[in-house]
Amino acid sequence: MVACKQLEDRLAGALRLQRRPVAVAFCVSPPPGVAQFSGVVPSGCSFWRLAAEGRTFYTVPSDHFNCPVGSYTHNVPEPEHRAAELQQALGLMTEVGYIKMEDIPGVFRLPNAPAIIVYAPLADAPVDPDVVLFAGRPASVMLLEEASMRAGVAAQLPMLGRPTCMAIPAALAQGTVASAGCIGNRTYTGLGDDEMYVAVPGRDLERIAAAVETIANANTKMAEYHRERRELFTW
Repeated sequence: MVACKQLEDRLAGALRLQRRPVAVAFCVSPPPGVAQFSGVVPSGCSFWRLAAEGRTFYTVPSDHFNCPVGSYTHNVPEPEHRAAELQQALGLMTEVGYIKMEDIPGVFRLPNAPAIIVYAPLADAPVDPDVVLFAGRPASVMLLEEASMRAGVAAQLPMLGRPTCMAIPAALAQGTVASAGCIGNRTYTGLGDDEMYVAVPGRDLERIAAAVETIANANTKMAEYHRERRELFTW
């Protein structure tokens, strides 16, 4: 199993993270000793907030029914009596100018419906994560993106926009991706106006952690270089 505690310590220090990274894993059955989520939340990304605050738990498909968009990106079939909610949500989004219907085919989705989804702070992950979600300020995101490029695992995608939850299937399919976040996610998770996301495939985490220390040190040196040039060429 991946040494998740050591990885969180290394990455949190190098990236100066103020929020804990969240490990997400898709399982066929509940991991031993992990509690099932109890309660009701309005969205799948609400589970990101709970895990970042220190909770470890697993969800089942019905825990995700309250968010039709999140259910769509995670390939969670809605029950028949709620099947119309996605179209209702999309109707509102198009009516107010938030999206165009031609945007929908470009939204990433999981290829298969998950049976169990495990959420945990990275250091406490009970199983190897499939995706790790990092929330941070742009300077931290910059370092993580540059480390992904150095490690050769960055997705060849522009920064993702709405919906934020598609960053998970996008990372699984294409590699490390950055997401600007969306208004729904920011409302449900409390993500700050000055924060954004990076989603990293679990399979690449160790290579990125090795690269991020090099990148962080390189940025420190490059900052000195640019400060000297600013002084030299500013009159």
